[in-house]
Amino acid sequence: MQASDQQQLVDALIPLSRAAGRLIMDIYHSDFAVRGKADASPVTEADEKAEAIILEGLAALPLSFPVVAEEACAAGNIPDVDDCFWLVDPLDGTREFVNRNGEFTVNIALIEQGRPILGVVLAPALDQLYTGSLAGGAFYQDSSGRHAIRVRQPAADGMDVLASRSHGDADALQRLLAGRPVRNLINAGSSLKLCLIAAGKADLYPRQGRTMEWDIAAGHAVLAAAGGQIQTFDGAPLLYGKPGFENPHFVASGGLPFF
Repeated sequence: MQASDQQQLVDALIPLSRAAGRLIMDIYHSDFAVRGKADASPVTEADEKAEAIILEGLAALPLSFPVVAEEACAAGNIPDVDDCFWLVDPLDGTREFVNRNGEFTVNIALIEQGRPILGVVLAPALDQLYTGSLAGGAFYQDSSGRHAIRVRQPAADGMDVLASRSHGDADALQRLLAGRPVRNLINAGSSLKLCLIAAGKADLYPRQGRTMEWDIAAGHAVLAAAGGQIQTFDGAPLLYGKPGFENPHFVASGGLPFF
């Protein structure tokens, strides 16, 4: 895909993600109900209504690709994917949303030949927007403006390591990091962990647990645009379009590959 096409799509995704974010925040401030899906994960009307907004917006774009979206897939609506397809998680961090801690995100990513080439991550409760494309780089935007972001090299006294706030396994994390210098262990929710590495505010995010491709694709796009990477435990790059759209264990890192 041409660089100009990538930038055009990123520019179109920003207002689309913000529209979904406004709806999510309206529900966030209401007395919403929480239901359980077949895999026991929680879902709310915010997930479903935000996804509807995003699907309508993607269908209106001049470039048309299949859309793999979390709630549609949960309902059995799984499209065949080609070289290019969208991955959408309308509300990543539903547990964070339910707990009202603000660490939830809207996620839209475009995959080309198994790799995320562009994406947008919006944290509506925090008024934080991260965008990235391989052609244009990565950016962070808040009330103070738009700022280019880049991964950092780990400090001499150790890495700042991110752990999932809702899905942590402390023993498995300790075994993985054995022998490596760790300065801080930071708990965070949703795809914000990947964006923190992209912004040079952390160094590593190991994930030893079940995730789906739509959970991380947009954050991965931002991270890759900022110079970082995600590897599976055999050291290979994490790819998308896998059968069932389920990820293996992985490690996201900034300045240096983990393996």
